[in-house]
Parts: sequence; structure tokens; C-alpha cells
Amino acid sequence: MDQVQEVELTAQGGKRYDFLIIGGGIVGMTIARELIHRDSKTSICIIEKESDVAQHGSGRNSGVLHAGFYYSADSLKARFTRDGNQAMRAYCIEHSLKLNECGKLIIITSEEELEGLEELKRRGDVNGVALEWMAEDEIATIDPNARTHKKALFSPATATVDPVEICQCMKQELIDMGIEFQFKTRFKSHKDGIVTTNRSKIEVDYIINCAGLQADKIARRFGFSKDYVIMPFKGLYLKYGGDGPYVRTNIYPVPNLANPFLGVHFTVTVDGTIKIGPTATPAFWRENYRGISRFRLGEFLQVGYYMSRLFLSNSFGFRRLAISEMKKYNRRHFVNLTRGMVKEVDRKSFRKKSRPGIRAQLLHKKTLELVQDFVIEGDQHSMHVLNAVSPAFTCSMPFAAHVVDEIELKRNDI
Repeated sequence: MDQVQEVELTAQGGKRYDFLIIGGGIVGMTIARELIHRDSKTSICIIEKESDVAQHGSGRNSGVLHAGFYYSADSLKARFTRDGNQAMRAYCIEHSLKLNECGKLIIITSEEELEGLEELKRRGDVNGVALEWMAEDEIATIDPNARTHKKALFSPATATVDPVEICQCMKQELIDMGIEFQFKTRFKSHKDGIVTTNRSKIEVDYIINCAGLQADKIARRFGFSKDYVIMPFKGLYLKYGGDGPYVRTNIYPVPNLANPFLGVHFTVTVDGTIKIGPTATPAFWRENYRGISRFRLGEFLQVGYYMSRLFLSNSFGFRRLAISEMKKYNRRHFVNLTRGMVKEVDRKSFRKKSRPGIRAQLLHKKTLELVQDFVIEGDQHSMHVLNAVSPAFTCSMPFAAHVVDEIELKRNDI
């Protein structure tokens, strides 16, 4: 048997692993990939409560590979996005996966937004991300339907991919490397190096929590995430169903840099589908995708409590954000938000909704601030990814390297 696939048996006859990863999304899989690349003899098991990988955020995101110019240079996001864009692009090319190198236009609708556009250019320059100034009459060379006020920025490094295709490819790659997946397997508890799931007990040296929407709850069982709680925000897109290309590139407005949401924009997917969105509507429980599916009373009460506090305190302008997001349930209003971004708006052709996604957004319980950078906490026994914040899919490979670096530091402190 290949050395990678050999796993020590415990006294109970079960398997023992060097690492147990909770969560089969892109973050959990890229961390496993980083671990096995550093030591091919490492034994790793990934447990996932769903029947396959990428059933939540990793398989429900927009598929945009961001370039890394939105974020200040002192943030982890700035470096991880820039490097992750290059790494994920290379992965797609290496494995012959779909890649649409359509770029991105960042437009403005008034003179007041020019300062925000210039700030993005400054951040791009500091972060080493290429951005090109374009005059109002030049943007038609990128997209004939795009519209801006005086000038715009073009990001040639922005692209779109198929997140599910990438995750399925990576799953098979990890299996081929000897990493074991256990699906429909839910973490329940841990004690003295033994993890109990709904299916079995697993003996493990080190636990890595990449559970996304459930990560903070699991982390608290290990004594972490004392100051944080995850707040769910639902994202929906409307798909274009008309004839013709309509738009050829991703078109984004200048975002409000005080909050983590980028505003309604156009996305061109790998297969040429055109979408507008997303919403960032507060969800009522963590996996509130549709109707009362996956309803949890405890989550409902917790989310309601913190959303009420945010609304009353109006932290980071939450009251205005919540009201504006609720208005997007009106399809006509939603489509009208794109009016200043394109010359012709085809309201009637945006009807079909995309599969909903939910952002696991970390909230600091004391300051009531939405945390806008990556947060991990851990010790010599476990590491917990509390905030794999957007654009986590783009950032996943360099972020995984960062997490493994931190794990090695913690374990060397023993």
C-alpha cells in the first residue's frame, strides 16, 4: 500500500489521523492540499456534514476571481486576493478548467464618486495590482453598453470561473493523494484527541475547523470565538434571459469601503451567463436558503437578537443597509439599481433567480462591527477559521498556506 494511504489503527480498530479537517469547502480542501504538499506522509481526513463538497458558500458564490485592489495594503485580504488570483488562474489552466478572462470595469455615476475611484487606484498601486484608467469614450472598447461619468478603471486580472467545477476537481486530486473524505458526517464533540461524529469516533492529533456558517459554534466548544458570532447574509442574483451579449465584462460600481458588500453589479460567468446582484439581505438563520428549510430556533433567536442590536445602534450604517437590501425583493427596483452602469437597461429580461448563497459574516459582539479581514484562532491542538471573508474563494490557496504556517508555529510552541 502507498505510504500516503497508510493510516494507523487505534485500539478500538478505527483509524487515526494526523489532521482532521471539519468542512469540505474550498478553504478546508486547500488547507488539506497545502498540508499534503508539505509532507506527503501526512494522514488527513475531511469530514463534511453534507453529501458532497462545496454545498454552501464555496459552491454558491459568484465565481469571480477578484484582483485585489479593493482592500487596504495592511490587510491580509489585499495580499491573499492578489496572490490567490494568480494561483487559482494557474490551477484552472493546469487542470483544463473553465476560465473566462473577461476583466472588470469599475464605473462611477457622478462627480462625488470620483474620489472613491481614485482611492481604488491608489490601493491597486500599493498592492501591486494592475488597473488602467479609461476615459468615458474609451470604455466602449471593453464593453459597448457600459456607462460611466468622465472616467473608469479597468481590471484586466479579474476573471470568472466555475466554483463547483474547481471544487470537484480538487476533491478528486486530494483523494488521489490519499486524503480521506467522510460525507454526511457531522462533528458532535471532542475529548482527549477523540472526535465524536454522528457516525463514529475518530482519533486525531490536530483538528482544523473550516465549518463556514457553523465555524464559530464549533470553535466555542474548544474555548475560542469568545468575542465573535457569525451573522448570515443572503445573496441572490437575477439572470439575464434576453437575446444578445448585453454586457461583455464584469461591471461594478465604486463600493462603500466602510462595509464588506460591493453593491449591485454585473457578472459574466464562465458560460457567458449575465447576472445582476447580489443582495446582501440579513438571513433569519444560518442556512436560510429557501422557505423554512434547515430552520433552527436557536439560530433564529440569536440572529434576531444581534440584528436588533445592529438596527438600534445603527452600527456602520446598518439601518440604512438593511432597509435598502429589503427593497431588493422588488424585482423592478433591483434591476433599476443598474441604470447608471449601462446605456440600455432591459428590465423585462432579468427574471430568473440564481441559486441563493449565504455569506458567513463575522460580527464582533462587543463593538458590533462586521469584521472585514480574515480571522483565525487556535492553539497546539486545534485551529479555527472564524472569518473566511469574501473573496475567500479567490484567496483560498495563499490563505491555506497562512493557516498552515500558523498551525506549525502553534505546534512548535509545545
